[in-house]
This record gives sequence, structure tokens and C-alpha cells, in this order.
Amino acid sequence: MSEKKNPVSAAAEKVVEKVQDAVRTGNEIPGAPAAEAPSAEEPTRPRGPLPPKPDQSGPDTYSPTGRPTGAPQSRVAQNGAYLTTAQGARLYDTDHSLKAGPRGPVLLQDHHLREKVTHFDHERIPERVVHARGAAAHGVFRGYGAAAGISKAGFLAEDVETPVFVRFSTVLGSRGSADTVRDTRGFATKFYTDEGVFDLVGNNIPVFFIQDAIKFPDVIHAGKPHPDREIPQAQSAHDTFWDFVTLHTEATHHTLWNMSDRGIPRSYRMMEGFGVHTFRLVNAEGDTTLVKFHWKPKLGVHSLVWEEAQITAGVDPDFHRRDLADAIEAGAFPQWELGVQTFPDTEDQMFEGIDLLDPTKIVPEELAPVRPIGLMTLNANPSNFFAETEQVAFHLGHLVPGIDVTDDPLLQGRLFSYLDTQISRLGGPNFGQLPINRTHAPVNDMLRDGMHQSAVHRGVAPYRPNSLDGGCPFLAGADSGAYIEVPAEVPAARKVRDAPVSFDDHFSQARLFWLSMTPTEREHIVAAYTFELGKCWEAAVKERALKVLANIDPDLCTQVAAGLGLAVPEATVPLASVEPSAALSQLGQDWPVDGRIIGIVTDGADDLDGVREVRRAVLDAGMVPLVIAPAGGVLDRDGDPVTVQRTFTTARSTEFDAILLAGAPAPAADGYGARDAKVDDTAVATSVDPRLVLMLSEAYRHGKAIGAWGGGVGGLQAAGLPEGSAGVVVGDAASAVLQAVTRLLGGHRAWGRFSPAL
Repeated sequence: MSEKKNPVSAAAEKVVEKVQDAVRTGNEIPGAPAAEAPSAEEPTRPRGPLPPKPDQSGPDTYSPTGRPTGAPQSRVAQNGAYLTTAQGARLYDTDHSLKAGPRGPVLLQDHHLREKVTHFDHERIPERVVHARGAAAHGVFRGYGAAAGISKAGFLAEDVETPVFVRFSTVLGSRGSADTVRDTRGFATKFYTDEGVFDLVGNNIPVFFIQDAIKFPDVIHAGKPHPDREIPQAQSAHDTFWDFVTLHTEATHHTLWNMSDRGIPRSYRMMEGFGVHTFRLVNAEGDTTLVKFHWKPKLGVHSLVWEEAQITAGVDPDFHRRDLADAIEAGAFPQWELGVQTFPDTEDQMFEGIDLLDPTKIVPEELAPVRPIGLMTLNANPSNFFAETEQVAFHLGHLVPGIDVTDDPLLQGRLFSYLDTQISRLGGPNFGQLPINRTHAPVNDMLRDGMHQSAVHRGVAPYRPNSLDGGCPFLAGADSGAYIEVPAEVPAARKVRDAPVSFDDHFSQARLFWLSMTPTEREHIVAAYTFELGKCWEAAVKERALKVLANIDPDLCTQVAAGLGLAVPEATVPLASVEPSAALSQLGQDWPVDGRIIGIVTDGADDLDGVREVRRAVLDAGMVPLVIAPAGGVLDRDGDPVTVQRTFTTARSTEFDAILLAGAPAPAADGYGARDAKVDDTAVATSVDPRLVLMLSEAYRHGKAIGAWGGGVGGLQAAGLPEGSAGVVVGDAASAVLQAVTRLLGGHRAWGRFSPAL
């Protein structure tokens, strides 16, 4: 069982101290590629590998059989000052193949060439069929003890700290796709508990497209690029997706969530997570409770606007993974509370008329509040993407005592699929021995051999019962921490391929979601449906989609039909009478601003002291300042220097959560179309760099806070942004402007700029 003291506590504190030390010593802006600044000349004096950056960590050092080794992480990293073969022989040259003379043929005996190229040929493993593109981080989970009455799981006990590794991902795109596409996001958490690994493998949307796992190949085949052309990549705006979801209407609820702002999150740090399924928890007395798991981000739930997402996909396709890594490096550690909705474990497994085994349904929080049971903090970036983020293997069957599954048919199929996938993708059944997947609990599984076996098993009797190994391993009982499935009753029934009648309602909860949205959020949903269906070729698919929307809400259907230029169909089922749920809307609250990116525009001529002041204040508030100027380098090099992080060439509005104007720089030397296409050579010449005007107009269009003082007011005027409009702040002092902009950031966007028609 878990103890209240856990070694990860000290490890987590060390990571925090390393990051804080880096900030104190001047590494305030995240993104430096290495732990030390390089020299301009190639180094020639032999030295060992550089250490990882302060924000980075690797898997804790456990053996393949779950024994803590006590070894520092550097013991499993590359070491030594000299280049060697894989077997450790030092090499004197790696630039030239072994040849018969300088111009002769390459010799077959060149063992270094063959080893180097052969390994390169096999560097890549098959990418995941779904969730191929992802980003991950290490962290720690601390239990509140609030779950003690419903689960005996040790890691949920009060103040128990458990190491975690979390991978966020998109579903449809390949590894090389963009982060900001409209898609469902994966939210998978590996808990390294001392009772074994527990994997909570969920999404940022609480429901799924299908009710039965046998349909999973169908929905993914429909959502993936068309098989003849392999386009479009990483998006659902095409015929096969909409053909499927309009014929298979159990997908309606999830599709509506995906067409909402939830489909384009601002950040992984600002994204909810859901276990999707109903799980069964069991306490120390054997009592059971049904639950749904929720991850609630401390920063709130925020999204991109559609144009912003599209621009970002081209300008910075790594936007989400960069945001996560930079926030951790800057010390703005993302946090989520783990909560549960609880339900009586009744024979029918229903709650307030909602079938708890239907993964296309939610239980509104007004009916079953989310009860916090622990806090997760991500505090370290991976030190190697392939070894950790790419090789991590999740499986819903990785369970610990106190947590069990239910008969949800989608969950049941996933219990098979994940294990099968890992065996194929990671080359065999021993994927659990990869360092990132190793359990922190002792292993004696009698599972021998197989590809990539890295444990050296002892004993002569890998079977039970035996006497030759002294009877070991022995079976455990409930009193010694055994995992025992809940002895639930299985009703006597005929063998059928069918679903319960309660699974037939495909529209009432979609209507609940629609009615719970604010007018602004509804506008975004209308726009998403209009765009997605407008990209379809077949008129029949569009017409069928409108029939589905008519069963959700007539206004939604009418608005989308107008955009498509099609007739409005009648509903085919009665509109459900539902109560809206305030918990489903993202708007209307104030949230922390940790890790927000603030762009500060200056050319060094206007109030550089004000720039220094707000830059320091932004850092002190836990945000990240990026100084933007016409050219790179350092401003006031001979005084108190200010480093330029972005230029008008490299900056785009989508990177920033807010923009501060200390000045309105004149057109820079590279401000013409042949050098930078963001400049329109046919536009009327202005006294302000046109790329700044573009940046401000985009930021304003996307509802971002903008502040100006002194000469910066001229930038607002050049962009045609009226003083006093929603989210635009003008003041005499830099500090006062920053304070007002920070308050606006608490609401994420200046929503008053958007005028919904609905």
C-alpha cells in the first residue's frame, strides 16, 4: 500500500529549485536549446556531455522488474567525451567511409558505416494509428484523501505523492501535422503508484463518437485523410468524416463538442480532461461506487478563435507543444485538480435517467457535482522526446486495487485494443520494460523471453505451482494488496449483437450542450459547421448534416443552412426539453494568468525605462515577456541592456496573449514585400511599420487585450483601433497599462468585441 512519504517529493522539490535557480541567474525567457550558451567556434577540447536543462528530467531509475536502482538519471544517458561505436570502441573519424583509396569503392568491412546507417534505418518506430502527434511532461500527483470513502487506491490517500507522466495529443493527424487543428485532444496520465501503474487514458471532450468499440475502426477510417489522395491531413472538414457522422448519429453529441471552441484549445495547460467512461471504485470495506473522472485546469478552460488557429498552424505548427514546454521551463507549472462525479452502483447503472454505460452521454455537473480528490502538477520536461514521449505506452487495463472497469462496450473494447497496439508498435510484449513505462512496484510475472527482453530472470521454474523455486512467486490475497476484480453480477441473457434502448437517444444531450453555450460560443459553432460542411464535395452529405442539426436546434440549423445556401429541413424527432448546464460554457469567469505571453513593442527610442519596468513586472506576475523591435539584438547596449526576442519579421500576433505598445516604430529596412510578404507594397505608406499594423489588427480581431502608453498610442491610431473600445487600454504610465491588461487577461479575451447575431 502507498505510504504518505514518497521519494518523488524530494525529486519534485529539486526540479522546482533547479528551475527557480535558472530564473534567478537570468534564464528568464524559455526556449534556449541547451544548458549552456555555445561558442562561435567549434569546440575542440574533449569534455563529457552537457547536463540537461534545469526544466528537464527523465524517467526515474527503476529496473525492468520495478526495483528502484538508486542510480542518478545520468547513469542511463550517453556518457564519455569521445565518439564510440555502440559497443564502446572509440572512433577517430565519422565523416568518411572506409574506401579502397580516396576515390575507390567503399569496403564491405566498414563496420562503423554499417552500424551507423543500419541504426539510422531503424530509428523510427510505427507512429500511433491515432494520437500520433503529442507532447508530454513529468509531474507529481498529490492525493487529497477525499476519495478514501470510495476507493482504497493508495495513491489517492491524503498527501501521498505519486510520480506521473502525461501525454497530450491530437487524434487524427500524423506525427508531422500541426497542433492547432480542430480535433479532439488526448489527455493520458500514467501514475507510477507503489501498487503498480495506473493509466487514466482520456480526452478533452467527455463523450465519444461511438458507443461500441467495434465501431472504432469505422470512425477513424472516416476521419483520416481520404485513402486515395491522403488528404486532407489532420482535419475533419471532408466528405468521409461527415458522411459517417451524419449516418451514424450516435456521433452527434461528440461532433457538436468538436465544432465548439473545445475543438481548438488555446493550450494544453488550459484544457479539461475526462475519463469519458464510467468506472467502478471499491473501498476498503468492499463497497462500490460508480464514477466519472474529470481533470480541471487551474488556469481555466480557454480556446483559440478559428482564424487564429489557422494562422498558427502555418506560422507555428508546434504551438501547443512549445507552449507546454516553455511554461514549465519558465516555472509556470501547469496544474489540474482530479475530480470525480459519483453515482450509486445500482443494478441498472442509471442516474437521473442517464445511462452511465453510454460513452456518448454526460451527467451535468448540476446533477452530480465534481468532487476534487487530488492535484497534479507538471514540473519537468522530457529530456528525450523519442525515449519518453514517443515510447510511452498507455493501456486502460493498467489498473490498481480500488479502481475497476464497467461494462461500457467502448471501454471493454479499448481494454483489448491498447495492449494489442503496443505489442505491434513497440516491437513485442516487453514494452513495459522501456524506462518510461517501468512500474515502480516489484514485478515477478513469470512472463519470459520475447523481443527486447531486458530483465535477466532467475530461477528454473517460470510456472505455478512449483517447488524447484521454493514455490515463488506466491499468490497474494486481498489483505496483501492483491488486485481483485469486483465480483459484479452478470445478468443471464441471450448472446446478441445489440445495444440497450437507452443508447438510442442521439440528440437530447447535443441540444443540452447547444443551449448551454453563450451567444458568442454559438456563433463559433455555427461558423465551424459552416466551414466544415462547406469543404465537403457531396451535396447529399451537407443535406444530411442539416437534418441532424434540425434535431438539435432550429436556429443552429437555419444559420448553417444559410451559409451553405441550402434549404432548412424539418426535425425528424421532437426537440428535447433540457435544462442548460453552466459548467459547459467556457466564458464568464476570471482565471489566473500564469505563463501568459506578453508582447512588448519598442524600437528603443520610446520610453525604454517603461519597457524595462513592465518586463520585470510581467516576470514577477508569472508571465513571459517577449520584446518586439524592428531588428534583433540588444537595445541600449551601453546602459541597462534590453534583449530583443522577436522582430517584425519573426513575430505574429497569434503567439501573444496580449500586446503592449511602448512605441510605434517606423517602417524598418526589411519592410517590403520581396523581403517579408506580410508587407503589402501596394498599401498606402504610413509612418508605422505595416507589420505592426497587421499584428495589432489581427490581435484586435481575435479579441486580445492591447495596451499602449506614450508613443505607443500612435500604433493604435495607425491600426485604426479606437481608444476606449473593448480590451484596448491607454494610459500615461507603463505600470498602470500593464495592470489593466492583466485584469483583462483573467477573462481570456475581450469578448465585448464580438457581436453575435443569435
